[in-house]
Amino acid sequence: MKSFEDLECWKQARQMRMAVAELSKAFPRSEQYALHDNLRRAARSVTNNIAEGYGRFHYQENAQFCRIARGSLYEVLDHLIIALDEGYIQQAKYELLKNKLRLRQPC
Repeated sequence: MKSFEDLECWKQARQMRMAVAELSKAFPRSEQYALHDNLRRAARSVTNNIAEGYGRFHYQENAQFCRIARGSLYEVLDHLIIALDEGYIQQAKYELLKNKLRLRQPC
């Protein structure tokens, strides 16, 4: 692998980030500096941390950044639940995006 861009997890996180960015554009203006901003930041944090971890020299540092990225995925999920509860997205859209997160329970 020449770059973090070759990592499958980064590619999938990028797709999720772009879907979240598109979705959040439809949020009400009143949410521009609240849910909209927090959701986009959390989604960006996932790809940012994967990339930063890739650039570290030690395995343990890389693993720590991957754990942070995983936490950000759960933050995205919580923001999506809020958007669903507030009526900003429909159940079907929520389910689609939740599936993009590919969250699994820890071992």
